[in-house]
Amino acid sequence: MRDSSSHRRAPHAPRTLHRKAAAVALVGVSALIAAAVQSGAATAAPEKAPSAASKAIPGSESLKLTPAQRAELIRQANATRADTAKDLGLGAKEKLVVRDVVKDGNGTLHTRYERTYDGLPVLGGDLVVETAKSGATEGVVKATAKAIRPATTTAALPAAKAEKQALTLAKAAGADKADTDRAPRKVIWAGNGTPTLAYETVVGGLQEDGTPNELHVITDAATGAKLYEYQGIETGTGNTMYSGTVTLGTAQSGSNYTLTDTARGNHKTYNLNRGTSGTGTLFSGPDDIWGNGAASNTETAGADAHYGAALTWDYYKNVQGRSGIRGDGVGAYSRVHYGNAYVNAFWDDSCFCMTYGDGSGNTHPLTSIDVAGHEMTHGVTSNTAGLNYSGESGGLNEATSDIFGTAVEFYANNSSDVGDYLIGEKININGDGTPLRYMDKPSKDGASKDSWYSGIGSVDVHYSSGPANHFFYLLSEGSGTKTINGVTYNSSTSDGLPVTGIGRDKAEKIWFRALTTKFTSTTNYAAARTGTLAAAGELYGTTSAEYTAVANAWAGVAVGSRPGGGGGGTSFESTTDVSIPDNGAAVNSPITVTGRTGNAPSNLAVSVDIVHTYIGDLRVQLIAPDGTAYTLKAYGTGGSTDNLNTTYTVNASSEVANGTWQLRVQDNAAQDTGYINGWKLTFP
Repeated sequence: MRDSSSHRRAPHAPRTLHRKAAAVALVGVSALIAAAVQSGAATAAPEKAPSAASKAIPGSESLKLTPAQRAELIRQANATRADTAKDLGLGAKEKLVVRDVVKDGNGTLHTRYERTYDGLPVLGGDLVVETAKSGATEGVVKATAKAIRPATTTAALPAAKAEKQALTLAKAAGADKADTDRAPRKVIWAGNGTPTLAYETVVGGLQEDGTPNELHVITDAATGAKLYEYQGIETGTGNTMYSGTVTLGTAQSGSNYTLTDTARGNHKTYNLNRGTSGTGTLFSGPDDIWGNGAASNTETAGADAHYGAALTWDYYKNVQGRSGIRGDGVGAYSRVHYGNAYVNAFWDDSCFCMTYGDGSGNTHPLTSIDVAGHEMTHGVTSNTAGLNYSGESGGLNEATSDIFGTAVEFYANNSSDVGDYLIGEKININGDGTPLRYMDKPSKDGASKDSWYSGIGSVDVHYSSGPANHFFYLLSEGSGTKTINGVTYNSSTSDGLPVTGIGRDKAEKIWFRALTTKFTSTTNYAAARTGTLAAAGELYGTTSAEYTAVANAWAGVAVGSRPGGGGGGTSFESTTDVSIPDNGAAVNSPITVTGRTGNAPSNLAVSVDIVHTYIGDLRVQLIAPDGTAYTLKAYGTGGSTDNLNTTYTVNASSEVANGTWQLRVQDNAAQDTGYINGWKLTFP
């Protein structure tokens, strides 16, 4: 093998988803249809999570920048962006646009850029440059490894045809009053395959469940073929109906008070009063007392949403060092009482706001702590990694919101809504008291996936988030049965081996560092593993317990292998290099299995190590001794990520174990090359 302000008290309440995605909701439309058929101060101390012994390497953690400090770093990056583009070897027609800057205690800068080509936005061309204190470039993470050299910037297809196609797709998806609010814009599409001149069309109106519609359709400007589509409204799930008596940040104007949090970027909370557009009316009153804990009081939902926004602001500022969603100290705003009996909540980039429905029968507003944290996190993701809200990156986008919604709930330490690894457990969205999602075993909701598999990119993003949610739980708490804050969990792994947790605090730090300095718009599960390992290595060292735990937790959800090739059982391995022809015929690497009895298992582990630029070009299959083909990775999946080093679980129980098995790999597109570095079959 080759080396490879004023505060207002709310009375005690009874306990009861750029450019990229512009709005995100908590629940997918299909889940909502199914759900529609079904009809005091915080004092609790969460149980201590397990913790590895390592401490963060001095200087490795990101600094808590003030908005002014961040703005100055962005100004400096803008002043030198032409030199940076030259140093990176970008073409003469390419320019960089600074989006965000993160600075570590040791002086390292992580500067996030978008790109333009000949004045056109390059979608999927974003990158992060890591610069040492000395000014030397230490690393670059790119959303695409392809050179941005489109054949032309002159469109052969009229924009009107692209617009018509987008409207047709939106109507087919059940959109109501579908219309475009602006003409299609020319872009360079680099999200998968060779960068191509395209049109981006955005369709508005309403989705079939009443959620605002913002369907982005990318159309080839030469052929009219649809290249990509994603929903810009990112759907998700605080008021004292759920959190008891809490302190709210308000402002006084004359004899009235308003739900304006002057200590948190002037975050405001508005009443839409069943409307579906506009800002609504700012909550105001003479007594600085908000709601009575019942859904029938319109102020109650406003109090919950306002409280959830404050907790989320405080978490990101005090734990992750980020001042507001954009890091600029500016507060978003919240809207409650959206529509009539609307069973959802969503974040929308275009208004920089969170919006909450009142649930089935208008009795359970979707304003619990974890839902508020979930929604605001969609804004953080949009302003950092910008994960595309489709395919595997969309699942990671949703999981990021679940992860930090959970983190905010634990951070709140609220006795009426204690921290747990259940999503939306307070809002009764299913009508039977069950939560919306489970992080310890995602499949318990009936749709989410516990582990990664090759087709997961085609699953609704609310369900393809499962492996990342499961990874976070395993990394935080470990596998097996345990009770935390009164909730019993029993988390298993895809490879049947245990995982030891490192504690939620460290898991949060690792995921946030990866999100802000390693992930890009096209990050998939394999790249998320790479990014979180890099983050853990920078924070704790590559020989630390934390680094090992990250690898083990990913292996526990079938992304990559255990350190040292663990996995137990009997393994058969090939270490012979096999070159993969560029855009050529398939090649096979054989392994002969002997000494087994009967059939192969239902959890045959197939570990592959392929060195290849742009793995989206590859189709990877396992060929059984009788010639049956099992597709491990389909062509067109994986995007622009380099190298494929992961473990797949195959149900091969219909195959005789002994015989010659083959790994078949085919490169289906030009320009990128590589080889099979080795692969292994493990019989548990």
